[in-house]
Amino acid sequence: MMDYPLFVPRARCLSRARCRVGVVVACAVALVATSGGAIRVAAADWHATIAGAQQKSVKIHGAGGFRGLEAYQSGILISAEGHVLTLWSYVLDTEDVSVTLDDGRKFTAKLLGADPKLEIALLKIDAADLSHFELTEAAAASIGQRVLALSNVFGIATGEEAVSVQHGHVAAATSLAAHRGVFESTYRGPVYILDAMTNNPGSAGGALVALDGRLIGLLGKELRDSAHNVWLNYAMPVSAIEETVRQMLAGRFKPSTADEPATAVANSWSLEALGVVLVPDLVPRTPPFIDTLRRGSPAEQAGLLPDDLVLYINNRLVPSAQALRAELSQIDQGDELRLTVMRHSELIEVTLRVGAAPSQGGQP
Repeated sequence: MMDYPLFVPRARCLSRARCRVGVVVACAVALVATSGGAIRVAAADWHATIAGAQQKSVKIHGAGGFRGLEAYQSGILISAEGHVLTLWSYVLDTEDVSVTLDDGRKFTAKLLGADPKLEIALLKIDAADLSHFELTEAAAASIGQRVLALSNVFGIATGEEAVSVQHGHVAAATSLAAHRGVFESTYRGPVYILDAMTNNPGSAGGALVALDGRLIGLLGKELRDSAHNVWLNYAMPVSAIEETVRQMLAGRFKPSTADEPATAVANSWSLEALGVVLVPDLVPRTPPFIDTLRRGSPAEQAGLLPDDLVLYINNRLVPSAQALRAELSQIDQGDELRLTVMRHSELIEVTLRVGAAPSQGGQP
């Protein structure tokens, strides 16, 4: 078996057994210790790790394609039955989200749950006996550890092409909450900072894995410090999102949709009662952006603003203006109404109660 020095440039491809035209595979390998104590890498040992992780990675296509918004991202399989974990983003804001497996099979995906605070979403495809990552076997990373980042970077892989693989190290472990106001993100939890250039279109939702193939985390969105033009390459540890993912699998984050049967109440909340006018509802899944507010209305008094995007009502996801109206019609005005809205890149929670002054809070 041929050995290679440890310090190999990350852009160099050591094994191209699965490379196809235009697909970047920065091949990673397992470490072996030589008799003299020097650490070397065995190229052949990496192929199985890469091939196994690529089979558990998927390509996701959905909304986008205008204003520089790419209509693709990455995801990972977390069950043999076709559960796909990815990042919550505008790409999923359509009924026509597709998931393409490593072997080229393409499926229409259903959104089972999403948590904008953690920026994760769970999809389901109609498949079985799929190779997948086991969340219970996830690994924690240490500073300086060598890792592999798998994603459909730049959307190069569209069919049976393998997702790209980058080799890098964990440079630091920190929390995005410590960088609030520097990097705009609704996620404020722990992250691994990487020295691999994963902050590229299509990388979001990809897998960060150890050299033994165990899942470490989920690659984050593109983040840039607008003040200094510094890009952040990071991944969210599995430990930070695992419990929420399990709740999604149990159905606790099931989103509201216009197709669900509504049980309207006589004295329900409505957009008119709130004093809210949304942007024109021109397509089936028009996002519920606030256009204007009636002066002195409950919504204005609660601190809502034009251009706020309503994400949740009483912890139920409302993916469209139509779903928002349906959800409001099921809540009596005598009951508490909690709205979670996105303002720029910050989540704002507002609570309205009849006979009480509205309360407003920032990120919980």
